[in-house]
Amino acid sequence: MSERAGRLLSRLEGRLDAAGMLVGDAVSDGYAADATARGHRPVAVLRPRGTQDVSAILSAANEIGQPLVVQGGRTGLSGASRPLAGEVSLSLERMSGVESIDVAAQTMIVAAGTPLQVVQQAAEDAGLFFGVDIGARGTATVGGNIGTNAGGIRVLRYGMYRAQVMGLEAVLADGTVLSSLKGLPKDNSGYDLNPLFIGTEGTLGVITRACLKLHPKPKSERNAFIALPSLKAAQELLARLRIGLSGLLSAFEAIFPNVYEGTVAHMGIRPPVEVGAGMYAMVEIQGQSPDQDNERFEAALAEALEEGLATDVVLSSSLREFSGLWAIRDGINEFLFARGESVGFDISVPLSRMQEFLDMAAHAISEIDPDAVSFIFGHLGDGNLHYCMVTEREKEIGEAVFSAIAAVGGGVSAEHGIGTDKRRYLKYARSEAEIVTMRRLKAAFDPNYILNRGRVFEAPVSVGQVERA
Repeated sequence: MSERAGRLLSRLEGRLDAAGMLVGDAVSDGYAADATARGHRPVAVLRPRGTQDVSAILSAANEIGQPLVVQGGRTGLSGASRPLAGEVSLSLERMSGVESIDVAAQTMIVAAGTPLQVVQQAAEDAGLFFGVDIGARGTATVGGNIGTNAGGIRVLRYGMYRAQVMGLEAVLADGTVLSSLKGLPKDNSGYDLNPLFIGTEGTLGVITRACLKLHPKPKSERNAFIALPSLKAAQELLARLRIGLSGLLSAFEAIFPNVYEGTVAHMGIRPPVEVGAGMYAMVEIQGQSPDQDNERFEAALAEALEEGLATDVVLSSSLREFSGLWAIRDGINEFLFARGESVGFDISVPLSRMQEFLDMAAHAISEIDPDAVSFIFGHLGDGNLHYCMVTEREKEIGEAVFSAIAAVGGGVSAEHGIGTDKRRYLKYARSEAEIVTMRRLKAAFDPNYILNRGRVFEAPVSVGQVERA
């Protein structure tokens, strides 16, 4: 253990309880990894019980200059919570639980270490609904979701995670606590500081509590699996459903042919719609008038079949069928993981230029690695594609994909963040002026670079190197 880390632990003795400090063999392998890779084992793990503990930890770490990695459910996909050498983990896993629900205001106050699924269940128990859903719902935590501005399957209807945040409590690098949990829909009383901590991956402060926006619980919820002749047809169907179904449309997922066929084969199930189509889509509606909602949904899909926008449709008629269709979408990652190691790009693409991007990327990839295989799926409703590759030339392929993204005005990370894994690609989506401004914010909020150092962009040499254990 480095001298610096040792000083931090000594400073915190008596401030944290016995379970609040893990060292040596007590630091399990899980603290060294996120959902994609293993990093360095943290020098120690600090497990605060509440905001004041977090404040004490950050104040001491800032004075000593000990870098910290902020961890929640450790389900990240870009390295933001994966420890670097010499870091101490600040794990919020003990700061869990729903504190209160205001049914009239449709808000919830919750601790940062609370798993998403707990939030969803608490909202349902109160007769309400939480608008974000992701595959790692059982493990991913509120603080991590906010820090990465999680998206998921229903951004089309409810927006990104930032749209669910009505207020935050966060601790700055020097231990200062900022608390704004009123949950007021309208409050222009000076600067709104909450957005500074949303999507900034723990680099500007540590989120400890949040006031989240809830929604009326849907009385109708139905989905359909659709085979279409092409991506163009899927885009046209999306445009029509946005208008024809108005506020009912809650999800529109695109699944490319080899992903659909591979997933149903891996799951060992009968394909719900024909194989061999040019594109597939999973569409969901949520509403408050079941009879009318179902009638509108069925009519819209029938029209799509009649006009050739769709070639085959399966519409759920029970909760079992609804869950079964979603299981195919949820099973894509399991199918891809079963194939072995792959490279994943989480990208944003303007809908009007999506085919242009796909053609450009495919051409560049074929020249770099003719044996590369692409697996593409994602949230077509918001232009977010998960572009996965099996290739041995990851770096060159990455440059090709992100060069194509830059050419069409897209984003290099739609919902997974930058972390450490995508730092070199940030230049393809943000100008030099934007990156310089990001660095200014970091220097103002965390001048000693103790919080998630090296995430989003490299730390300046002037802050020194992390001491090795």
